[in-house]
Amino acid sequence: MIDETHDPARTSWVESANGHADFPIQNLPFGIFSAREGGRRAGVAIGDMILDLPAIADRLPDTVQDAIAQPTLNTLFALSAEDRRLLRKALSAMLADERHGKAIAPHLYPAAECTLHLPATIGDYTDFFVGIHHATNIGRQFRPENPLLPNYKYVPIGYHGRASSVRPSNVPVVRPNGQRKAPDADAPEFGPSRRLDYELELGVWIGPGNALGQPISIGEAGRHVAGFCLLNDWSARDFQAWEYQPLGPFLAKNFHSTVSPWVVTAEAMAPFRIAQPPRPEGDPAPLPYLFDEGDQAEGALNLRLEVFLSSEKMRADGVAPMRLSSGLASNMYWTIQQIVTHHASNGCNLSPGDLLGTGTISASTKDGFGSLIEISAGGKEPVPLPTGESRTFLEDGDEVILRATASAEGRASIGFGECRAVITPAP
Repeated sequence: MIDETHDPARTSWVESANGHADFPIQNLPFGIFSAREGGRRAGVAIGDMILDLPAIADRLPDTVQDAIAQPTLNTLFALSAEDRRLLRKALSAMLADERHGKAIAPHLYPAAECTLHLPATIGDYTDFFVGIHHATNIGRQFRPENPLLPNYKYVPIGYHGRASSVRPSNVPVVRPNGQRKAPDADAPEFGPSRRLDYELELGVWIGPGNALGQPISIGEAGRHVAGFCLLNDWSARDFQAWEYQPLGPFLAKNFHSTVSPWVVTAEAMAPFRIAQPPRPEGDPAPLPYLFDEGDQAEGALNLRLEVFLSSEKMRADGVAPMRLSSGLASNMYWTIQQIVTHHASNGCNLSPGDLLGTGTISASTKDGFGSLIEISAGGKEPVPLPTGESRTFLEDGDEVILRATASAEGRASIGFGECRAVITPAP
């Protein structure tokens, strides 16, 4: 569904948008913001500015006016893909044509002077495990001879996370307390996590939902995705190792998850669809309910993901954040459409504003690993920092920054904005 809104030659009269690393006119992501003089409102990012959508509602299609008047994006997510495209086309046309500048410019706010909030009221949050290199790396630390369990290549593995503790970028992460047990200890102890980690993930915002008992077919799954964000599913690895048997993640995961506040729409990502990488020889084909030729042809995203770390000392010394890794979102064993289909395959109902996490996305080499437990080999290989410090896991005062850029030949690149947070001491 590539159209004039994706034209790389299109520019905006909002000058900061032209050549902007994240938010050129070809992106137009949605978010919820507040300016100093008002409450929460729907907005669209354009360059270094935010356009107040309710303020220009009378200039937009009738079918979207109620949705953009809400203080969350849930109603907008519930719109059909056709209505979302109409909204995108209207915004792109107005921001490209300087004849609209006089009327619209008063409703632009400098993003640096605004507060960004969670885009939606999250009813449910599910985290998957589809980064095969991460799954292999973690499995190898516990099962060197057989890192992947037999179901991994048949089932998009996932677990239900905690929606109430999802927060937008820039909200500090309080180091969690919990139980941990050293391998040579007779009993566990309770206290702050000593092996706090980040996880580089892609977040998926659900659009139109499905009724309870009605599965979503793989051919229709894309119509149920409203957009994407960056997601950091912080993990207390010491708690996780003790508690995850036999049921899986619990307190090691539910204390905080951070999302980037802008929702890059499925429509904006259309030029960056690529073929799902072929499975290695000998791997089983997806079961029929998870297989679609179109999904295999363009179900992956040409998206580069990066992680940066800034220690408290680095910031005090004026040292720029250090890049820990860089890799591609196509390092996913299952596509976004496959995880949506699998989630609903038993009749589970998804709702507008539900959030799915892909799980940690790692590349096949160390420079693309998506977590510290991988980069430090479980804490055995400290990571040197420019200030002479080193890290095996996160320390208080550390700030983790996630970034993402979508690119394709002949297209204007777009970004996701930053997903960042600082670690603060345990209470």
